[in-house]
Amino acid sequence: MTMSHSATIGADVHAAPRSKTRNLSLDRARTFLTLVVLLHHAVIPYTYFGHTDPTSWAGFDIVVLATDSFFMAMFFFLSGLFTWPGIARKAPQVFLRDRLLRLGLPFAIAAFTIIPLAYYAIALRHDPGLSFTAFWWKTITVGPWPSGPIWFVWVLLAFDLTASLLYRVSAHLVDPGNRISLRGFDQPAVFWLLLVVVTTIVYVPALLYFGGSKWFELGPFSVQASRILLYFAYFFIGVSVGAANFDRGILSADGQLPKQRWLWVIATLIPYCLMWGMIYIKREVLGNPDPQPHWYQALYGTFLVLFSGSILLAILAFFLHQKSPGPNLLDRMQADAYGIFLVHYPIALWIQYALFDYSLPAIVKATTGFVLTVILSWGLTAGLRKIPGASHVL
Repeated sequence: MTMSHSATIGADVHAAPRSKTRNLSLDRARTFLTLVVLLHHAVIPYTYFGHTDPTSWAGFDIVVLATDSFFMAMFFFLSGLFTWPGIARKAPQVFLRDRLLRLGLPFAIAAFTIIPLAYYAIALRHDPGLSFTAFWWKTITVGPWPSGPIWFVWVLLAFDLTASLLYRVSAHLVDPGNRISLRGFDQPAVFWLLLVVVTTIVYVPALLYFGGSKWFELGPFSVQASRILLYFAYFFIGVSVGAANFDRGILSADGQLPKQRWLWVIATLIPYCLMWGMIYIKREVLGNPDPQPHWYQALYGTFLVLFSGSILLAILAFFLHQKSPGPNLLDRMQADAYGIFLVHYPIALWIQYALFDYSLPAIVKATTGFVLTVILSWGLTAGLRKIPGASHVL
């Protein structure tokens, strides 16, 4: 499982550009993705992929395969969009300070509080008499010290700092990608081709070498080994798109992408169905081999990057096409989206813990968990943001 995603322009996924005119489409896309994260964590206990509850429903496998295959890559793409202008406008020490405040501080706090609280719910299933104090001390001194979904935060910080160094090398490093973004105004398929070629090159060899389950781990710092370069590719392509002439490129509301939105839905469904075909072959023909044959991993990895690139453009196409000025639910949630992402995990896991012993259908448990996680995470974030200074972090 990959997971277990409004502030400064420095590249926070939930931040929107501080400009006279907000980009509602991107704001809504970011907030939508945050809800997708919550949905992913609400349903995964009731799936074949992460079957930790007595009940399950096959429909949730359809959801989890899709979300796991694209949403973190899309988060990194959106995170990169406003990075280059932010770096250009700020002195290096100011950029570093802002990133440490916005990303480093929340990660540190969450690693010592939110994440142990979340995984304590899982630990109690195996040892009902375990105290939280004993569990917390073992987590931070002996380990394992899982990061849950907040791995995204420290990896994004590392990407931001890498981008800052690359900018000091040359501010023109992103020019080729930006030119292809501009071509994407009329020819979205050209941009899609760039995306899938680059991500295939960086992802498939890493998948063959590391496999799909290996994570780099050092205390709470963890990241999926096969996907780190995939995520950086999405991030840096996002940086390239946002470097210049943003409104005249692939993400222009007046371009061809929103007009072709249904074509991109079809382009998304094809590799998604092929991924399920590969899963069928793995389970029913190959007998779930471990390790998987390289030919299988290469084909599956290729279909994954095709799906990920296509659904990225499909989702953005629909949000770019949306003309409603709002405010709708996504608009109202937007300012709290980053905080919701940070605090939701223990809420989700403790709700699942509470529902575990009830003989309810999986769809009832998951729906209850999702709705309550959204409401409680949103309410908690809204309350935390009222603390003086907290809005600069959350």
